[in-house]
Amino acid sequence: MHVLVSGGGIGGLTTALALHAAGIRATVLERTREIRPLGVGINLQPHAVRELTELGFADELAAIGVATAEMVWVDRSGNRLHHEDRGTARGYHWPQYSVHRGELQMMLLAAVRERLGPEAVRTGTVFEGVRQSSDGVRVRATVRETGEAVDIAGDLLVGADGLHSAVRAGLHPDEGPLRWSGTMMWRGVTETDAFLTGRTMIHADAGRGARLIAYPIRPHAAGQGRSLTNWVCMVSVADPGPLDEAAGWNRAGRLDDVLPHFADWEIDWLDVPGMLTGGGDVLEYPMVDRDPLPSWGDGRVTLLGDAAHPMYPVGANGASQAIVDARVLAYELAAQEDPVAALRTYEDKRRAATSAVVLANRRMDRSKPKNAKNPDDPAGRNDAPAEGIYTKIANTYRNSAGDDVAELNARASLHPPIRKGAPA
Repeated sequence: MHVLVSGGGIGGLTTALALHAAGIRATVLERTREIRPLGVGINLQPHAVRELTELGFADELAAIGVATAEMVWVDRSGNRLHHEDRGTARGYHWPQYSVHRGELQMMLLAAVRERLGPEAVRTGTVFEGVRQSSDGVRVRATVRETGEAVDIAGDLLVGADGLHSAVRAGLHPDEGPLRWSGTMMWRGVTETDAFLTGRTMIHADAGRGARLIAYPIRPHAAGQGRSLTNWVCMVSVADPGPLDEAAGWNRAGRLDDVLPHFADWEIDWLDVPGMLTGGGDVLEYPMVDRDPLPSWGDGRVTLLGDAAHPMYPVGANGASQAIVDARVLAYELAAQEDPVAALRTYEDKRRAATSAVVLANRRMDRSKPKNAKNPDDPAGRNDAPAEGIYTKIANTYRNSAGDDVAELNARASLHPPIRKGAPA
């Protein structure tokens, strides 16, 4: 079997590695001429770290990521509102890692080229369309360097080409624009003094439509009492609705647009205005997602990662869900004789699970408390501890997203069985 994977991001590269582990040939088609370490920080939840560990990346992840120990909610003065242990501190068998997205992608890319061969990733190859037959697919693509049209044959096609997926657009041409939450996000990376445990993720809320998430992403800096801090500023700027403009992770933003919302923040253990002004490039991105689809693919074509289920980043779960997608896809293709039936089983398993996460992220975003008042007492006669409000929000999210410690720790391995006669 030969699987074509459109997209050389985290989801696409993990798919190639998972398929290879199952003895299935894979070729990644990536539109950019050169895959470079772009982006800022992301989080890998324990369920994703488990899958990457089973693919042999335990040591590499520990070398490039910070094992997040806790999540702390604070106000704009640094007063603690809520605390949660994360990763192994919470009882998982695997850590939660905060890592630079580009470094993770380069780690996966190097592994694909080493394990599958240097020709397994075809860069500068732009997906244009796909034709199916009873026994395979033929992808139409353009070579960016020459403009040459090429026809690439395979047995299956996996669209792992991100938020603006061309594969998804071909499968669902009438879907319409992205859904915008009305929140604009500005992202950056700045070296700061280490704060709190040195492995803490903070969520700071000013209670006026401005929020900040910050966490360390490089273990070398942490060992020196410093922090390469990834920060995300979220500001409500409009009513929710369709987004007609382009949205991309690497769109340049302006510090002048975000700094006024945070210039008067005073946290004694983290200089928020200094962090925003002391970094390099600022990226701007609207918080968007899409409604869950009733089906992802058709026949020998399916979707994976952001192409299948773009979601708000508030649950720090997007990349993690793509990694789990890849492992389930490889498992089903290795376990079933009929590849088309295997794709449908994969979709049935992952579509319900990821739809729950998409909707849980929306609820999580809407549930941010404006103050510490009891929600059952709108007149504000009785103050409820903020700890209780945040605990309720966090527990509701975990239940909706299937983020249960005992269940994950007890779950059987997804390591795919090797097909009889397939190369190990």
